[in-house]
Amino acid sequence: MDSQTKQPLVVYNTLTRKKELFEPIHPPLVGMYVCGPTVYSDIHLGNCRTFISFDTIYRYLLHIGYKVRYVRNITDAGHLEGDRDEGDDKFAKKAKLEQLEPMEIVQKYTIGFHHVLEAFNTLPPSIEPTATGHIIEQIEMIREILKSGYAYEVNGSVYFDVEKYSQKYDYGILTNRKLEDLLEGTRELGGQDEKRGRLDFALWIKAKPETLMKWPSPWGWGFPGWHIECSAMSTKYLGQTFDIHGGGMDLQATHHTNEIAQSEACNHVQPVKYWMHTNMLTVNGARMSKTAGNGFLPQELFTGNHPLLERGYSPMTVRFFMAQSHYRSTLDFSNEALQAAEKGYKRLMEGLSNLQRIQPSSSSSVNVAALRENCYAAMNDDFNTPVLISHLFEGARIINATIDGKERLSAADLELLQHVMKTFVFDVLGLLDETKADAKSHVVDGLMKLILEIRSEARAKKDWATSDKIRDNLKAIGIEIKDGKDGTDWKFI
Repeated sequence: MDSQTKQPLVVYNTLTRKKELFEPIHPPLVGMYVCGPTVYSDIHLGNCRTFISFDTIYRYLLHIGYKVRYVRNITDAGHLEGDRDEGDDKFAKKAKLEQLEPMEIVQKYTIGFHHVLEAFNTLPPSIEPTATGHIIEQIEMIREILKSGYAYEVNGSVYFDVEKYSQKYDYGILTNRKLEDLLEGTRELGGQDEKRGRLDFALWIKAKPETLMKWPSPWGWGFPGWHIECSAMSTKYLGQTFDIHGGGMDLQATHHTNEIAQSEACNHVQPVKYWMHTNMLTVNGARMSKTAGNGFLPQELFTGNHPLLERGYSPMTVRFFMAQSHYRSTLDFSNEALQAAEKGYKRLMEGLSNLQRIQPSSSSSVNVAALRENCYAAMNDDFNTPVLISHLFEGARIINATIDGKERLSAADLELLQHVMKTFVFDVLGLLDETKADAKSHVVDGLMKLILEIRSEARAKKDWATSDKIRDNLKAIGIEIKDGKDGTDWKFI
């Protein structure tokens, strides 16, 4: 590990409900699995927060010297409407509505998902497997669970027997709930339900004649249940037991609880050492949801095209805003909070820009080494990004105070401060300097305005050769201009 970090890394483990020393199973390799999106609709901000949070965790683990195999799946099959394995498959339903093949729906929203995460400057995972690409692995895992006696088949569907599993294992271990309490909170089975127990869930679902996405299996044509995909793919790429499994806290009670049960029933070992979960989003204090009408998509946040938004906010402003709250804390969206984050982000970028203006002194009046240790201590305390940001603001204060002559930095400390600020702002927090991009855009706009004015003057003088030369040369470098009644517009091709 990085010899520069003296403090041990501790992480909060949802499974044990306490902070624990982070000790990988096979150091320096870290296996990390994060539940990816269900790609039948646009990605929502709750997903974004999860993926941005784990991107920061991924970045920091890489920075301190770990080799990380980061697996993030794509759910493109087997996701039903209800929580009792009933209703239509969401991909097939969307495909029928839009008159497309299901995999066209998958492709469309997978590309959209990637574009959104690129805007937030997240690193791609090491492996991004799909549920449909691992049907064989899921079938084999179901066969093993059947052999172990923790599942049963009914009319071509296979269900996990929760109550039998609970005779040996703790089914509610992740949420710290007893089986009796879980049963009390679950409605009785209907007369047509094939399941034996109220908490039982589908591992494999028999296809209806009209089902679009289906595969052959030992139990007939069907498709996998939602939960089995993650167990199968995490086992394939990370082993029967791996280090970190992450996702939103909304996945704890059902999806992750069932993942543990499936994996343990199949492999007879606890599948994950550290379970980590991000908290929910709220808007002006109320929980964000589509039904409440207070949920907005990333593009709506960027453009401001939503009734609750006064204006748009850039991707880096949003990423910085998210980092100002700990990943386990509730994150409340409001225009006031976003605008405050925007000011803080610009202040940080301004400080970094001012670094190059500093002239070193013969001695220092500040302890940069202590600042550096504080930054590592913050991230080593369960990836505490809000505390890290407070230290980075102190770094920005030192920069500005040095320029104003109120502080001094030796050449060695100036070099160290540059390293600390750039490392934690860009490499760890994953921020980009949008202020430079804005400045470049402003310059390009000014240059194009000047060029089009020169071309307009040439056209007024009937100097068609110059006019055409400007048009053709711009097109050659990827800029198209179009003359109209209201003047000339331009765009990048």
